[in-house]
Amino acid sequence: MPPEVPSVDPRAVGDDVLLDVRQQDEWDAGHAPGAVHVPLSAFVERLPEVPADRPLSVVCRSGHRSASATAFLVAQGRVARNVEGGMLAWAALGLPVEAPGARPARIL
Repeated sequence: MPPEVPSVDPRAVGDDVLLDVRQQDEWDAGHAPGAVHVPLSAFVERLPEVPADRPLSVVCRSGHRSASATAFLVAQGRVARNVEGGMLAWAALGLPVEAPGARPARIL
């Protein structure tokens, strides 16, 4: 990850909007409660769906795709940070993960 991309430890996301840029199947398998889902593959055209009134913490599986999205957002003048280690680190730290229905959540 380039050093100019701001980052945040998953435990320090706080009141930021958590923006998940993973693909639909990854999201469906397990995601953080309250996260906003805008896949990186549709990021530019769906940018209006990204909340603009609060700082953003951007997450993917491991932190690489979210670093690209974070760099783009920062270049647009937005306040954004890449979640270090992505959803793999999030889940490993015991932070909440949910999936639709009754199936157990997992990180793809």
